[in-house]
Amino acid sequence: MLSKVLIGRNLPDRVVAEARQLFDVTYRDEPGALSKDEMVEALGAYDAILMTLGDRFDASVFEAVGTPRAKLLSNFGVGFNHIDVAAAGAAGVTVTNTPGAVTDATADIAMTLLLMTCRRAAEGERLVRSGDWQGWHPVQMLGQHVTGKKVGILGMGRIGQAIARRCHYGFGMDVAYASRSEKALDYPATRYDTPQALAAEVDVLVVSVPASPETHHMVDASVLGAMKPTAHLVNIARGDIVDEIALIEALKAKRIAGAGLDVYEHEPHVPEALRALDNVTLLPHLGTSTLEVREDMGRMAVDNIRAFFAGEELACKVG
Repeated sequence: MLSKVLIGRNLPDRVVAEARQLFDVTYRDEPGALSKDEMVEALGAYDAILMTLGDRFDASVFEAVGTPRAKLLSNFGVGFNHIDVAAAGAAGVTVTNTPGAVTDATADIAMTLLLMTCRRAAEGERLVRSGDWQGWHPVQMLGQHVTGKKVGILGMGRIGQAIARRCHYGFGMDVAYASRSEKALDYPATRYDTPQALAAEVDVLVVSVPASPETHHMVDASVLGAMKPTAHLVNIARGDIVDEIALIEALKAKRIAGAGLDVYEHEPHVPEALRALDNVTLLPHLGTSTLEVREDMGRMAVDNIRAFFAGEELACKVG
């Protein structure tokens, strides 16, 4: 008998077709997150659930279901802070994710934001669209030169290293980083002990740590206060790693030059105070938004389910 699997969100057609070849699939072809009632029902009715960001499988969900039928949550995405992994484990539910597939696409978005915020591209695009552009002049919208500057990577995992490599080899930037351990890299890089020490030395600070209780508000007023007034912040990790209120104050007061954000503390809500600022570039969580990458992520999530029920060792198990 085929394992009964719920695909909880709309995914690329090829991913759904592949899953249907392997499992008895129920497909919820909707963009919105699962409600708590839907999550509880799914844990009791399916053998595995393919879910993603926004589907908040917290402790209360596992408490409500009692003993779940589901034995696997196959998370579509590398980040899993929306799942209480300890509560899942206590309920006998394994959690997997999809690392690797997202690395290059997320690093590319980091570079997009780095260039956009330093060169004021979003502000310039709005000016042209408004019809108010009066033509080129020598001191129009002067931004920050990127080539040869110093980039700081907060979190030097797969994605952080991919960003640093692009900065070093593509733009001749000096690389600095803060990480729990020293990294063996194929380019020169200086390690700093704290986010504050890193922030004080760089022209662009890129946030690339995973979300966890330990990294919540890691970029707070003290880190933002340590940054140079000419420096820029880029966040492609998770929104709650940055204290959004402190960031808004720093941008308003021009204590930092600008920011480029792909994630937000309370997605999809983006504070009006943030949206009103010209010195911030805002993207709608585009980090992995290419068809090729989303198909790769989906195939990895499907293969995690296949491997689990085949009794194979899970390379992407979390927790």
